[in-house]
Amino acid sequence: MSSWACKSCTFVNPPSEKSSCQICLTSAASSSPPSSPSAPKWPCKACTFLNSYRNTNCEVCGTRASMSTFEDLTDTDLDDDGSGVGSVFFPLQPCKRKVRDPVAGEEDCVELGGFRGVKALNKAVAVLEDTGSGAKSSSFKILSYNVWFREDLEMHKRMKAIGDLIQLHSPEVICFQEVTPNLYDIFRQSSWWEIYRCSVSYKMANSRPYFCMLLSKLPVKFLSCKPFSNSIMGRELCVAEVEVQSNQPLVVATSHLESPSPGPPKWDQMYSKERVEQAKEAVNFLKENPNVVFGGDMNWDDKLDGQFPLPDGWVDAWQELRPGENGWTYDTKSNLMLAGNRTLQKRLDRFICNLRDFKISGIDMIGMDAIPGLSYNKDKKVKKETRTLELPVLPSDHYGLLLTISSQ
Repeated sequence: MSSWACKSCTFVNPPSEKSSCQICLTSAASSSPPSSPSAPKWPCKACTFLNSYRNTNCEVCGTRASMSTFEDLTDTDLDDDGSGVGSVFFPLQPCKRKVRDPVAGEEDCVELGGFRGVKALNKAVAVLEDTGSGAKSSSFKILSYNVWFREDLEMHKRMKAIGDLIQLHSPEVICFQEVTPNLYDIFRQSSWWEIYRCSVSYKMANSRPYFCMLLSKLPVKFLSCKPFSNSIMGRELCVAEVEVQSNQPLVVATSHLESPSPGPPKWDQMYSKERVEQAKEAVNFLKENPNVVFGGDMNWDDKLDGQFPLPDGWVDAWQELRPGENGWTYDTKSNLMLAGNRTLQKRLDRFICNLRDFKISGIDMIGMDAIPGLSYNKDKKVKKETRTLELPVLPSDHYGLLLTISSQ
């Protein structure tokens, strides 16, 4: 059997006797060999012509592809039934799941064939005033967390633990990666969900195997989603402009850059070149804004990928505030849930910032403790013997990063 890309999670599995994905356990029979890179396209709303995502207007009729002004957010002409959204995220396929009834507030999201906008901004302002957080505060928090799309390992209890961390730290903005439709369902039924605005509607959540999403207590002025031009794993840049204080907008972005997938015959499928290009593409897209926080699972390996491409004035928050500390957010030694795996200690998750009107004042790692009273069994081969390990369960295979921003 040759290498094959999992239909559900896009992990490139090496040839083996196993008939299921090493990550999400999906059957190999329903998947296919890895696809070659192909630039994603967006369908024009007016004439349906498939345009390159590098184009901001349709090549045939000139219709706009994205929103660029405040007026666009309330333009009823932009309303769309979202029927073409799932097709533009190559190579991910639409999920064959029944679309659930929306929860309160989700009807205020519109889906624009890869770009999603927020309507009813007054409601977002009302949420901010009710919670008493954000605009009048001298500091606020942004959380980035890869929540791990593995659903067979205590999914509900792990997501509850992440929800408990959200309630404990009360971040104004949340950047999530590896959210699946099932994880989305758990989140939206949680008590803390009601005080946030979400970048992903219930319909969009059910159209894809997994995705990134942004949640905000703060008023949202602009929201877009830009697929990377070179991704074969459906990776994208999610961007929101939130209003922290009057006339002081802040752009918050998140992404899950191309994942390394080493395997035979060459053991070199690390996708470093693609990941570096995606980092550059994201920074170039964001750098014109005066206040930017870009956080997420960068899958970054300093030895393999080199230095993260930071323009002048940009900083890596962990290196700036905690110089000399390793900052490993993926650590198979300290995260005992991952014991039995090969040793891997990497600072995969990062916050990259460029701030004119604000300053970074703190960064912490969260989700490092095991969930009390919870364990699972894992079989591990030691030489010719198979041993069963009883291991603790943590909220995710990654640790979360909590960034604190203050006014200048």
